Amino acid sequence: MWSVAYSPDGRSIISGSYDNTIRIWDAGTGAAVGKPLEGHSSGVWSVAYSPDGRSIISGSHDGTIRIWDAETGAAVGKPLEGHSEGVSSVAYSPNGQSIISGSYDNTIRIWDAETGAAVGKPLEGHSSSVSSVAYSPDGPHIISGSGDNTIRIWDAEANAGAGGPLEGEIMNVLSVASSPNGQHNPSGSNSHTTHVPGSFSHQLSSSCNPLHARFHSKPDSQGWVSTSGTLIQGLSGPELPS
Repeated sequence: MWSVAYSPDGRSIISGSYDNTIRIWDAGTGAAVGKPLEGHSSGVWSVAYSPDGRSIISGSHDGTIRIWDAETGAAVGKPLEGHSEGVSSVAYSPNGQSIISGSYDNTIRIWDAETGAAVGKPLEGHSSSVSSVAYSPDGPHIISGSGDNTIRIWDAEANAGAGGPLEGEIMNVLSVASSPNGQHNPSGSNSHTTHVPGSFSHQLSSSCNPLHARFHSKPDSQGWVSTSGTLIQGLSGPELPS
């Protein structure tokens, strides 16, 4: 299992697996809801709900993104195709009108959530696979983390980079997220740290407590979260398969 996500109302959980399927679960009972969502021809690396909870998106090693009806589990439209390699991360825009995807072809793509059509050209700049993508809470910016050890911020409307890459003492950025107020963009990496770029004038300090958790691959992995709640927990993890 590579990816899990809660529905906006917290009643359901979706999971994407290396067995090429997506499953929906009852968050209260833990029971599977309906049959597996089938259609991908390779492992499902990323899943997400639309903001209104009506749709599910999935990104797969087969290089496609699929949209599903969250209530019926039926595929909606044709697969979104455009990446030349596996899709490692997908996310909806806050208004639900756009979808973004990060891929092992080193690019990010923006898609029209209604039509499934690609919007503009691929966002290029990373020199290695894009492991994670996320929107800022208000929607104008996209954040991406890559195996090239950098984080990049993009202008979602202009379809272009917004400044240079964010670099630090990090190795293989596996996950990125934006804080609820949009002022911080923490990242998790293989360097066993959570990094908050200095350009945002915020340093991990005594206000952050280390959280220790047990993982199947890294029992000593570590995450950080601020006591004020303004930062998001970040955790290191293994490489996705190629």
